[in-house]
Amino acid sequence: MGFEGSYLWRLRQKIGNELLLLPGADVLAFDDAERVLLMRRADTGRWSVPGGCAEPGSTFAQTAIRELEEETGLRADPSGLEPFASLSDSTTTYPNGDKVQAFVMCFAVFRWTGALRPCDGEALELSFFAPQELPDDRNPYVDEALSLWNAYRKTGRFQAC
Repeated sequence: MGFEGSYLWRLRQKIGNELLLLPGADVLAFDDAERVLLMRRADTGRWSVPGGCAEPGSTFAQTAIRELEEETGLRADPSGLEPFASLSDSTTTYPNGDKVQAFVMCFAVFRWTGALRPCDGEALELSFFAPQELPDDRNPYVDEALSLWNAYRKTGRFQAC
């Protein structure tokens, strides 16, 4: 779908840049070499993980699947999503002035179909990175998400922030 015409876009038409509290989902997609998929965002130019806001009536898992496909061209099956953390502790101000506090369910996925390609205009480029070779110009959230993933893998306990 992309941003224009989305639920969030329609809200922004009414309230401008004011702070919004939004549910969403992010996806750490890993390849066979355990490299993580990152996307260079069109709005900030920084590398981040695929994800975004829920649309009315969608679940966290449906949001994760939709955002992964819209931003990367990859399609995941809901049974392949592994929820590992939730985040709600940060507020973001985007370059256009929009303010958001997202309540995000984080998922990992290791299996998908489709061809990797930027699809909806939100991603400029896509690439898999080894954890020790992450790009310097990444969103700090990438490190937070990977830290939560590592804590989940170590303890087996869902991480909540």
